[in-house]
Amino acid sequence: MEVLIEFFSFQDPNVVSVVVGAILLTASSAVVGTFTFLKKKALVGDAVAHAVLPGICLAFLLSGNKNPFFLIVGAFITGWISLVLVDTITARSKLKEDTAIALILSVFFGLGILMLTYIQHTGNAAQTGLQSFLFGKAAALVGQDLWVFGIVAVILIVTVVLFFKELTLIAFDEHFAHAIGLPVRGLNLLLTSLTVMAVVTGIQAVGVVLMAAMLITPAAAARFWTDDVRLMTFLAALMGAFSGLSGAFVSYTAPTMPTGPWIVMIISMIAIFSFFFAPARGIISNTVRQRNQQAQIMQENLLKELYRLGEKEENHFQERSVQELIEKRHFPKRPLKAALRQLKRRGYLTHHHGLWQLTQNGKAKGRRVVKLHRLWELYLSKYMKIEPDHVHEDAETIEHVITPELEAQLEALLDYPEVDPHDSKIPY
Repeated sequence: MEVLIEFFSFQDPNVVSVVVGAILLTASSAVVGTFTFLKKKALVGDAVAHAVLPGICLAFLLSGNKNPFFLIVGAFITGWISLVLVDTITARSKLKEDTAIALILSVFFGLGILMLTYIQHTGNAAQTGLQSFLFGKAAALVGQDLWVFGIVAVILIVTVVLFFKELTLIAFDEHFAHAIGLPVRGLNLLLTSLTVMAVVTGIQAVGVVLMAAMLITPAAAARFWTDDVRLMTFLAALMGAFSGLSGAFVSYTAPTMPTGPWIVMIISMIAIFSFFFAPARGIISNTVRQRNQQAQIMQENLLKELYRLGEKEENHFQERSVQELIEKRHFPKRPLKAALRQLKRRGYLTHHHGLWQLTQNGKAKGRRVVKLHRLWELYLSKYMKIEPDHVHEDAETIEHVITPELEAQLEALLDYPEVDPHDSKIPY
């Protein structure tokens, strides 16, 4: 607790610089990465992150020092060239985008490593620390570096805010954007430039190797929590900022721990948590929802079969055993017993001495499922011109999702028919 209080007191100017720099870099990368993610260009960030290394090395060779402004310009140029080459290769050859990205990534990164090795053997004392761009060194975000990277991060965020609607539109539907007169090519170039700038600023914190994760992971995690683009962008920025703050805190409490990798580890843990536990899209909630839907379908099929048996024998309240139901419909035994217990709890069935019987509510529910099944069969046969012996399977599926509004429309469209295509009575 004392370490936490000491950290957030921000008495050490170096700590303030690292924290502010990490938050700005990670948040701005996450904001831009949201649109890269929505355009399904997640691998682009990886290509740019590796392509900026030769630009950094070239800028150092030409300037003779690690001036952050020159390094940003050099990195931006080679990063932008890499994206142009990816688009050109994809458009003018038979290679797919992922192949083009892999090609550009490996070539540029290999060139960068060669240049970095050459610089290390030149004997130039100013090259000390240049290799930190490979894995990041957020602790180096002090003084002039912080000002330069901070200004770029603010420019990124402000630009996204100003062009938010346009960027959202081209992320979802470029053809519509072009149809209403938006400069789609210019907006794509803007997004490309923003992506390159985000990578260029972020590599100082997390490095070339890990930058792609910082660009895409916050957006991927935020996507699991909402369908609203504005909220998604905000959540991505918030998650990125939190990971930047947490990574700085870990490095503060354990000086041997590198800030950049910890930033990526923390945002990755947030993403994994989102993948599993997000209420609408998480793996667990989806699994629970699918099981509930399967259980509901099983229960409705059971009520439908009980109603049909009662219809055939002219006695809807006949008591029936589990074995009889299995023989009639071939229900799996374990799911059948679970469905019977659930229907009893819901008041659709009663249970006496091992035998099961429909209640009035159960009969009404089963009658509605049978009615929907037969109405849909008639609709397919009459309006879709499908042979009567080919409509059963489709009706077996659709009967479980027809809403009361659609049910009323079907009845009116078919003029309240009395029989289905198989001359079975449609119950009302």
